[in-house]
Amino acid sequence: MIIRSLLILALALAAVPARATTETPEGAGAGLEAVLDRATAITPLETVVVAVDGERVAERGYRGHRVTAPTNIKSASKSVISLLVGIAIDRGVLEGPDQPIAPLLARDLPANADPRLATVTIGNLLSMQAGLERTSGANYGRWVSSGNWVRAALAQPFVAEPGAEMLYSTGSTHLLSAILTRKTGQSTLSLAREWLAPVDDFAISAWDRDPQGIYLGGNQMAMSPRSLLAFGELYRTGGRAPDGTQVVSAEWIETSWRQRTNSRFTGDGYGYGWFLRDIAGEPVRYAWGYGGQMLYVVPSLGLTMVMTSDDTAPAGRTGHRDALHALAGEIITAVAADAPAKPGAAEGAQSATPPVPSPPMDQGDPAP
Repeated sequence: MIIRSLLILALALAAVPARATTETPEGAGAGLEAVLDRATAITPLETVVVAVDGERVAERGYRGHRVTAPTNIKSASKSVISLLVGIAIDRGVLEGPDQPIAPLLARDLPANADPRLATVTIGNLLSMQAGLERTSGANYGRWVSSGNWVRAALAQPFVAEPGAEMLYSTGSTHLLSAILTRKTGQSTLSLAREWLAPVDDFAISAWDRDPQGIYLGGNQMAMSPRSLLAFGELYRTGGRAPDGTQVVSAEWIETSWRQRTNSRFTGDGYGYGWFLRDIAGEPVRYAWGYGGQMLYVVPSLGLTMVMTSDDTAPAGRTGHRDALHALAGEIITAVAADAPAKPGAAEGAQSATPPVPSPPMDQGDPAP
């Protein structure tokens, strides 16, 4: 059973505000404010935060929600796990994406394990290409009802070859949380607080754990929209915190944003914990959590956006995800109209990660 008392408390506190809040930091353009005014019509939407070149230029809380209150970011937390893996590699705790996971999780391997388990790598887990049956979607409840989530994830049958198609699975990112915990002797929450200490405004308010006390890699994490924005800014700046500390290497960010597979639900590209697509003609990297918890980074414009939503209903099959992508497109257009030209910015961003075509939307949602 999921241990969720701290998360429930944090989210209960987040619900205290009785009225909507509107923040208009100095520098917000009229076009951008008009976009956020119209976004009131997107009923599940709770907050929007927009930053350009590291400065928050617009914030909006809808229907009593605040940009400073904790919210469950759901599967957007998979990008946080990816970052922690990258820092661990930078620090020599892990060897790299090609490192096999079996020796790192030896005590939890199933008896008579499928030989293919020995070939699964850290990179396969990050890109959702482990080949193991998904623990998300219809399988999620059964997985989190097991007595040992690590063993249950490793015991899933192979339904594809390692490194082949993308199989979106929270079990994969939970295995990464377990690996980080065992290699460092610290919890992933402790690592996040220590390694991201230089990042202003970043804070994890609450996070569920499995029966063995391992923090759930890739779901049930609470942080404020401003905190999620601070996390996104770390990627936009090439891994550098506001005080100049290089928290993670720029090489890891480039590696994370390199397309390795495609979502079978949307057709969007996927790297290491990040989706990739074009929106409003710009290459965008985004993290996506169930219900519409979104973090968008648009390097060509120096733009970072956070949108949080009601986390009790899916965003894919309801069309809410489409509405959020459309809102992101309107924000991109407004910011581009207000911003001076940045020679070479778009070219540099596209050379690092080629633009991903925007395919028709499907009914998928990044389930837990």
